Amino acid sequence: MLELLLGRHHTLRVSSRHSAGLMLDAGEHGEILLPRRYVPDGLEPDGEVEVFISLDSEDRPVATTECPLVKAGGFALLRVAAVTRVGVFLDWGMPKDLLLPFAEQIRRLKVGDNELVHVDVDRVSGRLVASAKLNKFVADTAPSHLHGGNMVSLLIVEKTDLGIKAIVDDCCWGLLRSDGGNLPVRGMRCSGYISRVREDELIDLSLDPPGYAKVPVAAEKLAAVLSAAEGGFLPIHDKSPPEQVREILGISKKVFKQAVGALYKAGSIRIGEDGIYWLK
Repeated sequence: MLELLLGRHHTLRVSSRHSAGLMLDAGEHGEILLPRRYVPDGLEPDGEVEVFISLDSEDRPVATTECPLVKAGGFALLRVAAVTRVGVFLDWGMPKDLLLPFAEQIRRLKVGDNELVHVDVDRVSGRLVASAKLNKFVADTAPSHLHGGNMVSLLIVEKTDLGIKAIVDDCCWGLLRSDGGNLPVRGMRCSGYISRVREDELIDLSLDPPGYAKVPVAAEKLAAVLSAAEGGFLPIHDKSPPEQVREILGISKKVFKQAVGALYKAGSIRIGEDGIYWLK
């Protein structure tokens, strides 16, 4: 089925030359054109190349060596490039913009807006389309392989009264508890940790490693940033606002203070009124 090719990267063999570029062997799907402007130097028939498969303006499969902002089955925050009678078109880093049909929207959009969407092949049209109805693609409860303490990938979705809703490993919902309001912004991807999987199988999240793992990991990160900083100095200290600590180090101020204590005890840093200094 062609939908197994669309919206994904594949390594294909060059089968022949074409006046418009090179033809790639896609097995049972036939040959797919790699336009001349995307042909890498030195690529010849029988050579292999990694390409992304999409549709051209006439809905024919076409290959490119360019990399889109999101692939089939993935989620991304994309900008609205145009509004038409069939829906809005999103800029996803490819020559042909991506359709977000009106039926798959959750709010009225205008050019320049950003929207979080899921991308996949539409079963009816056979084209790549986007959907802002994320609940159709994100499970409410944790799959069996996720447990407390696991490091996971997070996509930040929206702020709630309890914290921040995030998509965990592109498969299920989780809640990132408030850290003094210093949380990542909508559409940002970051690493996080599962604090716990509750009895109702909902997931509580944290940006910091759980339990005793926090301090050594944070101390190692602080040491690496300090040693690479100009003059071995960082202008953050005990009275720095949490936002500044989070921006520079990606950890909470509480964990930062614990990491500073660990490095100070090890004789690795000097603490000054203006910040901390690397001694090694």
